[in-house]
Amino acid sequence: MKYLSTRDSSHGIGFCEAVRRGLATDGGLYFPERVPQLSEAFFSKLPELTLPEIGMSVLLPFVEEEIEEKVLSTVLNEALDFPTPLREIRDGIYALELFHGPTLAFKDVGARFMGHVLPYCLDDDKREILVLVATSGDTGSAVAHGFYKVPGVKVVVLYPYGKVSSLQELQMASLGENIHTIAVEGTFDDCQKLVKQSFLDKDLNTQLHLTSANSINIARWLPQSLYYYLAMKVSSAPVIAVPSGNLGNLTSGLLAKKMGMPASHFIAAC
Repeated sequence: MKYLSTRDSSHGIGFCEAVRRGLATDGGLYFPERVPQLSEAFFSKLPELTLPEIGMSVLLPFVEEEIEEKVLSTVLNEALDFPTPLREIRDGIYALELFHGPTLAFKDVGARFMGHVLPYCLDDDKREILVLVATSGDTGSAVAHGFYKVPGVKVVVLYPYGKVSSLQELQMASLGENIHTIAVEGTFDDCQKLVKQSFLDKDLNTQLHLTSANSINIARWLPQSLYYYLAMKVSSAPVIAVPSGNLGNLTSGLLAKKMGMPASHFIAAC
């Protein structure tokens, strides 16, 4: 599987290189050259599968040329070691609880997967890799905990000063070790602008080995598609409402649909 820039599809790179880069050199986002289709056998056994088991079927086509099947299984079982239950609110209405991870946010799924898979994607470059991430709160917390004490990786989190909850600020700023947190005078968009400018700065990138853990990175949003399949355990054609910010989460759901999950409709609840 190759990954192409959304701004230039003339050449592709592998999964690990796309993870290490985060953002394409032309400013585009990396996207898989094709969307694999899941088999009928997968959907027939879906009700009995755990989230890591779903991940093996869904993610293996995206990484199998670079990440061994045994390694992927280890990554998924270590990263997704918390429950993701469906709770019935009333007849036919369910809530997927994605707040049982270490930082109480759905982003623990993608952040922990990336934190566990990145060490297997490091190349022969001996420089420490620097994960640069912008956050409005939950991304920074999830990434900080997902990468905490990961060897060879330093994390710098930019967040808007005074615009995140005190709990999230403590989750990001109290870890120490390889986690560095910076408050920015401005909004989340100002933080994200600084991140994108950094990736496009050629001089900076010759000095630092940069990547991102925002949802612009494929290792963040590909695994987020996994929990959408859980809706199939209660409906053969679910309507899925997604509370959305920058829509990376919803994009993951649309990827699941493209792979064959028969969701009848998505609602972007912005």
